[in-house]
Parts: sequence; C-alpha cells; structure tokens
Amino acid sequence: MTRVLLAGVSTRGFAEAAARAGYEVVAVDGFGDLDLRACATEVHVARVDGRFSARAAAAAVRDVSCEAAVYEAGFENHPSAVRALAANRVLWGNPPAVLARARDPRRVARVVGDAGLPSPRVRLTRPPGGRGGWLVKPLRSGGGDGVAVWRRGAPVPRGSYLQERIVGVTGSIVFAADGRRAVALGLSRILAGEAAFGAEGFRYCGNILGPAGDPQFPADERLLDRATVLAECVTRAFGLVGVNGVDFVARRGRPYAIEVNPRYTAAMELVERAYGISLFEVHARACQQGLPAFDLAAARRRAPDAVGKAIVYARRPTALGDTRSWLSDADVRDISPPGTRFAPREPICTIFARGRDAAACFTALAGRAARLYRDGERREARSA
Repeated sequence: MTRVLLAGVSTRGFAEAAARAGYEVVAVDGFGDLDLRACATEVHVARVDGRFSARAAAAAVRDVSCEAAVYEAGFENHPSAVRALAANRVLWGNPPAVLARARDPRRVARVVGDAGLPSPRVRLTRPPGGRGGWLVKPLRSGGGDGVAVWRRGAPVPRGSYLQERIVGVTGSIVFAADGRRAVALGLSRILAGEAAFGAEGFRYCGNILGPAGDPQFPADERLLDRATVLAECVTRAFGLVGVNGVDFVARRGRPYAIEVNPRYTAAMELVERAYGISLFEVHARACQQGLPAFDLAAARRRAPDAVGKAIVYARRPTALGDTRSWLSDADVRDISPPGTRFAPREPICTIFARGRDAAACFTALAGRAARLYRDGERREARSA
C-alpha cells in the first residue's frame, strides 16, 4: 500500500478520496477534524497564531516517511513550502516553478488573452480615469479572504492587485492535466458571501454542480465548451499536471478567467459524489502522464440532479456539543471534536445536499444550515 502525505488548510476531502482508492494517508492541516482522523493513519495540525501555515505544515512532517506528497489549498502561494514538503518524496502535483507562473494574475490574463479568450483586466497600480469597477485582491489570495470592492482613488495596498469586476455568475471548471492535455471533470457555480451559511463579502462558502442545461448558468452548453478550451489553454501554457481548477465569471456563455488553482479544489468532491469517479486516483495517474477517459458532457446529461456543498460559518461565538454522532451522517463533514469553540466567521462544518436543479439544491443546503444554527441556539439556551 502506497503511503501518501496530504498537506493543506483542510485535507479531509482529498484524504477520504485517497483512502477509498486504497492509499495509506498521512495528513497535516489546520484542523485535524474527527472525520480526517477516521480515514488517515496519522494526523498533524499546523497552526501559527491561530492560522494554518504552509511553512509550519512542511516543517511538522519533515521527518515523516511517505512515498509521495500532495499539497492542497494553502500551499499554492508558497512555492518554497512545496519544495520543503517534497524533499525526499515524489511530488504528485505542480512543481514550485509552475506555481509561481500560474499564480501570477498578470501572466494568467496575458496567457488567456493571447489565446483569444476573455479575462478581466489586471493592474498593480491605480487605473487612469474611466468607467468600470474593480476589485482589490491579495496576490496571495485564497477563499475570498481580503477581496473587496476597490474605492476609486484609493491606493492599491502592498501585496495586492486590481482586477476588473465582471458582472455575471461565478463558477469553476475542474480538470485533470498531464502537462499538455486536459480532461474536464466538473463545472460548478461558486457560492460566496451567502448569509444563509454565515458568510460575508466575497468569502467562499461552497459550490453547486448541476446537470446539463441547469439554469444556474445561462448558455450552459456553450459555457462548458469554452471553459474546457480555457482548461486546455492554461494546461499548455503553464504545463499543469494532476487535478486543477480555474475560477471564472460566466457572462453570456463565456468564462472570464479570474484565477488558476493549480491543485485539488473544494469543488472536486462534488465530482466524486455526482459521477462516481475517484479524484485521487485521477490525480495520481495524471501526475504520471495518464489522463482518464471521461466525457463530462455525457456525464452531465446522465446526472439526475444537482449536488452541492456549503461551509457553515459561526454567526456568533459558538461551542459544539458531542459531535461524534455526526460521523454517521454522510452529508456532514469536517467535524470538529466535541466541545470545540468557534469565533464568529470561523467554519463549523461542511454540509451536502441534492436537488432536482441547482436552485432546489441551494434551498436544501440553506435549510440544513438553518437547522444546524437552530440546534446550536437551543443547546446554548439549555446550558445558559
């Protein structure tokens, strides 16, 4: 049995996929949740001043013996930490030099534009006068943290950039790549700032993966075709390997590329739930030049419904009761130990739901979140 090291802010989803595929999992992340410990043989938690640190994570497992290393969210902005993680191990994923290129917003905009595909304008300094809105984003971005609407005339903070704000539906294409070719695996809408899940602003809080023709994306089939071309474009330009994602804003069936995620993304476990393919096995094989024979368009036509996930954030200071019973619920994941306390805006757990279409799926997710909030309020009232 191959022993693999998984490292990232939250590794539970990919760790479950690896365990199902027959790998022995060692994990290091920022939470050490109960369901991660249930599927991994060894778990390390790496936090500095209350936050996950890629450098601390790499250092924490420096002497752990594993045959391969895989990084997730939290590492793509830290190539040196990836280099440390891969020391004396085979790296299954994009190497540091690829990360440095693929995470450069100016380079991404140039690559996409040169291919004749749309993308928002990008600037490191204040734009000259003229119309149009802009977002200010950290260069080392993740999960929507630090993203805000730019106020005209305001300075651009150090370590940030401006990206033109495109009006449309935010989505993601996830795909497997071998450095030259790409195979699309899933098309989903991104949920951000949804009050139903305790999120604000541009904070990421989930995805919904719909069947073919789902109205969550106008011109759905055209969007899939063009998003697939986008995935192929960035794969060739940057030499991407393994599973990757591109976030975009969909407008009239055209995906405006806003960010390349050169690693496993949060949307990918919906692909497993919807289509029954092993994302970890796909990732491992793609890193060794083997792409899956998968037809996303056909899979979407066969899909009977939409499947979605939502991260539920604390709305107020919250303490969990005995969470061990949640482990038996397949639609609740990222389960913290009993008695864990949460500050406002910290993630409590992840929930999943299905619906006949994306709108019904969102309603089911929101209803599940509302029940979770009510249960927490009743528990707090009893203990008061």
